[in-house]
Amino acid sequence: MSSGPVRILAIDDEPVVRESIAAYLEDSGFTMLQAQNGREGLDMFRREKPDLVLVDLRMPEVDGLDVLSAVRRESPGTPVVVVSGTGVVQDAIEALRRGAWDFVAKPVADMAVLEHAVAKALERAGLLRENAVYQTDLETRIRERTEDLERANVQMRATLAATINSIATMAEMRDPYTAGHQKKVSLLAEAMAKELGLSEDRVACVRVAGMVHDIGKVCVPLELLAKPSRLEVHEMAYIKMHSTWGHEILKDIPLPWPVAEIVLQHHERMDGSGYPRGLAGPDLLEQSRIIAVADVVEAMSAHRPYRPAMGVGLALAEIAASRGVKYCPDCVDACTRILGPDGCIENAFCLLP
Repeated sequence: MSSGPVRILAIDDEPVVRESIAAYLEDSGFTMLQAQNGREGLDMFRREKPDLVLVDLRMPEVDGLDVLSAVRRESPGTPVVVVSGTGVVQDAIEALRRGAWDFVAKPVADMAVLEHAVAKALERAGLLRENAVYQTDLETRIRERTEDLERANVQMRATLAATINSIATMAEMRDPYTAGHQKKVSLLAEAMAKELGLSEDRVACVRVAGMVHDIGKVCVPLELLAKPSRLEVHEMAYIKMHSTWGHEILKDIPLPWPVAEIVLQHHERMDGSGYPRGLAGPDLLEQSRIIAVADVVEAMSAHRPYRPAMGVGLALAEIAASRGVKYCPDCVDACTRILGPDGCIENAFCLLP
């Protein structure tokens, strides 16, 4: 809408009607433009860009309905008020169907009626413009706020990753025999999660859980972790507490994934023979099932104080023998595809010394 006086384009092939309307509205403070037919009216509309259009329906060459459709198509925010006197009801219905903002019947006995229709149309157009500005401003604010939140989320996740790495490093520095174990489990578990087609968010969850699945071992005396012989029953029972202690360490950290619960479950088994709660298949998180398989394979493949490394082949044979019993079949199959004879040899890097 122009910043000066409101400009109205009157399109009518009857000069007397057109000029009387123009004169009345000019006296009311409007700036009037006039066109004597539809073609001239459309040319003037495109050139002058008026704030409102008054149009008769019955005109030679281009009739009022065609003018109405063109204005609606080219400038939906410009009000069009139809002023016509033939077939009033039918014309009014068709005009409104095509997007007219109002309809005033000819002859216009009281110009105040027309002026009222013009005022209401202009008021509505103004409200629509204000609403559009508000909507655009709101969308801009929402977009900016969303971008701020996304940046904060990226920063938070970066900080989280650094914190998790620090926690994992701290835990493994106490036990040289399992140094790197959590990182290797994390790498293998991440590869398995991708092989299983998990979402990016769940893959990230598995990666983080793998990095800290043995964090509870910080509560285990070093002499037990580094004991060069088989552990006694009571010693093994003590070490088995590490999953519970890990859960206690992590449960109050506001992570975006159920990492604490995964750490608690990573020694559970599909048949309920695991610890600490003896959970069975349906009660185990998918991420926990993945970590369980990756943990066993890495542990068997690596050197331990009480035995030499057993190798990937024996580790895969172990999980295959307990497939569907202790270990999730899908997880076993994914691990085998990654590390087995037909797997991509590049994936075995995660189990290298």
